[in-house]
Amino acid sequence: MNIIIVGCGRVGQTLAAQLNEEGNNITVVDVSAESVNDLVSRHDIMGVVGNGATHTVLQEAGIGSADLMIAVTGSDELNLLCCLIAKKEGNCQTIAKVKNPVFSAEAPYLKDELGLAMVINPEHAAASEIARVLRFPSAIKIETFAKGRVELLKFRIPEGSRIIGMSVKEVMIKLGCDILFCTAERGSEAHIVHGDFVFESKDVISIIASPKSASEFFAKIGYKSHSVKKAMIVGAGDTTHYLCDILQKSGISLKIVEKDEDICSDIADKWDDVAVIHGDANDKEILLEEGLEDMGAFVALTGLDEENILLSLYAKSVGDVKIITRINRVDYDDVIKHLDLDTTVYPKAITADMIVRYVRAMKNTMGSNVETLYNVIKGKVEASEFIVRENSPITGVPLAELKFKDNVLIAAILRGKKVIIPRGYDVICPGDNVVIVSGTMALHDICDVLR
Repeated sequence: MNIIIVGCGRVGQTLAAQLNEEGNNITVVDVSAESVNDLVSRHDIMGVVGNGATHTVLQEAGIGSADLMIAVTGSDELNLLCCLIAKKEGNCQTIAKVKNPVFSAEAPYLKDELGLAMVINPEHAAASEIARVLRFPSAIKIETFAKGRVELLKFRIPEGSRIIGMSVKEVMIKLGCDILFCTAERGSEAHIVHGDFVFESKDVISIIASPKSASEFFAKIGYKSHSVKKAMIVGAGDTTHYLCDILQKSGISLKIVEKDEDICSDIADKWDDVAVIHGDANDKEILLEEGLEDMGAFVALTGLDEENILLSLYAKSVGDVKIITRINRVDYDDVIKHLDLDTTVYPKAITADMIVRYVRAMKNTMGSNVETLYNVIKGKVEASEFIVRENSPITGVPLAELKFKDNVLIAAILRGKKVIIPRGYDVICPGDNVVIVSGTMALHDICDVLR
């Protein structure tokens, strides 16, 4: 596919790298020559220096032959204008990043009137991810397949857990839960796990299960599987606004600490049932006075990564509280994951993943049948959902008899409303939705898993 990316910030950089690796023809556009030249020098892509909201620059970038134009600059207005001009100048799909709540409320109207394929809001996407974790605090991260009927959950094994020293096979026999262990992260190592893999303390594990089976599993290993009752949020930016909206009928009691008095008043006016505290969260006494020790969760959403990290580490030292930390910079994730922060949320990475997912779906009409895509372990393991077509060589044969490539795991089969956690005797049928966990990047067709 021919794809133009306007904006070479962190989202644009991530998209350019990932979409280029998947065999797309990428052209990046930015007013900063330094940013464009840096990306072009690191990847086999084209670059144009200029304002992507002008038809001259878009023509130079090849809008006439583009399949998709993605506008991810720091300005919502500029992104929308880029998409409008792209639709006028070329016959391509357009995606706009829009984060302002004012524009976000107009997203359906903008999508229809401007002919946008997708309006993506990083702050709302981050809030949705945080809300999922607050409802199921045992998990570090939760992704959904088949409209929520199957979940991929990541969790960290704490010291003293009953499954430490047990193999995957032993856990399955002793607990008898209808789940599938998928991956394990141990330090810098990433594994797609099989029956003989032995769990160790602090391993980060991912499982595939239906929501009901996941709850049963966590209950059997002694984890909290009920929604958080009380949560303290530090910082009241756009993500916090969306989170209040999403959680207003969830039964979760929210307390927000914010140092800007005007923002405090705005939140108090909008949500009567949210407690708003005007104060500086860097003052530990304020956090303690407002009941940090009694909270079920602590969510750090200030605009500074360093502040979010330090506040989260402090909250973790105070008591048994679920920690959720917003991180804006994606380039230090290898360092941050060693800090034992519990759940970290990267709005820019979420945005990039959602757009890559859409690009994969676009290829549906070009011979690919991927429906959903998630990064389970960034750059190492993906989870993909496919619809199986008629006459596929993967159908009608027991899984144990198929010759799969290395590092491939059939994680779930969805047949109508039935969720099947597969075993060796199970058979894939035409029309099934199949979830595959793979260390082989960029699967475009379910048959790619076979030798």
